[in-house]
Amino acid sequence: MRAIPVSFAAVLSVAVAFGGVLWSAAEAQSTPQASPAPAASQPSSALTPSDIARMLPATDMGAGDFRRDNPHLRQVETGPATPFDAAPIPGNPLAPEADPVGAKTCIACHSLEAMHAAHSLHVQAFNAGAARSGPQAACESCHGPGSEHAKNPTEPGAIIAFTHDAKTDVHTQTTVCLGCHAGGARQHWLGSVHESRGLSCADCHNPMARLSPEGVLAKPSINEVCATCHKDIMAKFNRRSHMPLPEGQMACTDCHNPHGTLTRPLLKTDTVNETCYGCHAEKRGPFLFEHAPVRESCLNCHDPHGSNQQTLLVAPVPMLCQQCHTMTRHPNDLQVPTNLGRGPNPDERLMGRACLTCHTNIHGSNNPSGSRFHK
Repeated sequence: MRAIPVSFAAVLSVAVAFGGVLWSAAEAQSTPQASPAPAASQPSSALTPSDIARMLPATDMGAGDFRRDNPHLRQVETGPATPFDAAPIPGNPLAPEADPVGAKTCIACHSLEAMHAAHSLHVQAFNAGAARSGPQAACESCHGPGSEHAKNPTEPGAIIAFTHDAKTDVHTQTTVCLGCHAGGARQHWLGSVHESRGLSCADCHNPMARLSPEGVLAKPSINEVCATCHKDIMAKFNRRSHMPLPEGQMACTDCHNPHGTLTRPLLKTDTVNETCYGCHAEKRGPFLFEHAPVRESCLNCHDPHGSNQQTLLVAPVPMLCQQCHTMTRHPNDLQVPTNLGRGPNPDERLMGRACLTCHTNIHGSNNPSGSRFHK
């Protein structure tokens, strides 16, 4: 009796499958076959120039608001990416009647400079944009029109030069660079400390030679460029406690923007503390009990570049603490170096880390009993 239902189920499944095949065949015959799309409508793997222009990100070449607020800068079209041929040919105040002569005229005399700069990003970019701006793009986009210089090469100021001993003033030199590089990280250059001290872009950058891996710097690294002027700061990195800049783990630009900021020390943030919190986030808080000098500025206790005291302190503990906490509570006597462990009159209260032995959370405490920063 059990074999009958099994055989019936097998026959039923075969019949259903066969019916499905017949239905599919009939549907295929009744449905017209879709004709293949013509070759012209199929997507091409090649990208057109308009496709590339659409996909490129926005650049600083247009400079947007900066150019609108500075009428002496040439206005350029804004779009997804401004082409390099939008780089203006700057006017030379010392040769206002000069006309562009083209890069080939410049290379006729400056063949060595052309060979050295042929690999540079600037020359390659201007050459790429020369299709619409003309052959003068490569050299005269930075040095200005060269007809007067070609007539009399020894005439000072006939061409825009980028050295301090040249007749071209620093303002003109900087304006040439800002013609393309305005805005972005350089939006606060005008009025910055470096600008007010008479520095030009060429003091830190050399676009004609590959001296650094990036940034067309005048020296192999940003730290070496900064050390050209800030020798006193670089000397601090030789002290026993210092930021890991000599070890190559950070650079001056991690904390400072040399092109200008809203702060006098050119900090990349609004305050010293915000700069320090970028790495030392555990000191940010908020805390139930805050240490007033810590909240005010980290520089009250630390020298950010280097110190001969532990942890970049500006003075040894407890002398640092006693600059504020003198003759209050304990200790009620002024502690001096003679009371340290290696002094002639050691004091047990100053062993180990001195005040920090007990007041461990000196930056702030979240413990309900931490008003003394013990916990």
